[in-house]
Amino acid sequence: MKLLILITLITTQYLFALVSIAPVEIGAKPGLSAEVEAGLETKRGNTDKDNYKASIRATYDENSSYVMWGELSGEYGKSNGVEDTNKAFSHVRYIHALTDNENLRYELFGQLENDDFRNIKSRVLGGAGLRYKIFNSQEKGKGYAGFGGFYEGIRYTNPLIDPAEDNTRLNSYLAYSIGFNNKASFSCTLYYQPKTNDFSDYVQSSELELKLNIFEELYLKFNASWNVDSKPPVGVEKSDFVQTTSFVFNF
Repeated sequence: MKLLILITLITTQYLFALVSIAPVEIGAKPGLSAEVEAGLETKRGNTDKDNYKASIRATYDENSSYVMWGELSGEYGKSNGVEDTNKAFSHVRYIHALTDNENLRYELFGQLENDDFRNIKSRVLGGAGLRYKIFNSQEKGKGYAGFGGFYEGIRYTNPLIDPAEDNTRLNSYLAYSIGFNNKASFSCTLYYQPKTNDFSDYVQSSELELKLNIFEELYLKFNASWNVDSKPPVGVEKSDFVQTTSFVFNF
C-alpha cells in the first residue's frame, strides 16, 4: 500500500519546500546536517505546464547553547508558454539559549527574497527577538511564543507605481509541534507583523504541516499556508492560499 501511494504521488504531484515549519530546537540534531529538495511538474495536453523548484537547508547544532541554520530556495514555472512563477528566497537564523532551563532564547535573523508575480524586485530584512517555550511534553507536544522586530527594505518591479519602502515591523508568532511515535508529526505556526507606525499595514501568515513516515527516512508531507498582506503592491491580491503535497528525505 505504501509503495502504491508513493508511485501515485510521484506521477501526480511535484516536490515543494523541504524545510519543515517545526521550530528548530537546540540539541535536536547535534552537529552539521542538511536537507536538499528538487522538484518538477510537467503537464501536456489540455494544459501545458512546467514548474521547477529546488531548495537546500544546512543546520549546525552546537548541542548545548546555540543552533544556526540557513536555507535557499527558488521556483520557476510556465503555463501554456507564459511565465507564471519566478521567485527566490533565502533565510539565515541564529538561536541562542538565555536561561539554564532552556525555555528562553534569543534569535537573530536575516532574509532576502524576490517574487516577480507579486511585483517584488527585492525584499531585504534583518531583525532580532525572543522565543519562549510555553510547554514541552510527550503528550501535549511543544508550544512556543516569539516576539521581536525587524527592518525591511522593499524595492518593487515598477517604482513609478509602487515607490520603494523602508519599514520597521513588529514580529510576533505562535508555533506548535507534536510527534507521534516517530511515524508522524504535526506542526502549525501563526505570524503577525504590523508596521510599528501603522498597525493597519500588516503581514499575517499561517501554516499547517502534517508529515507521515513512508519508509525509513522518507516522509510524505501535506502543507497548507494562508498569507495576507493588508497593503500589497498595486494589482496584487491581498491574500494567497497554497496547498502542497511533497516528499521529504531526512539525513
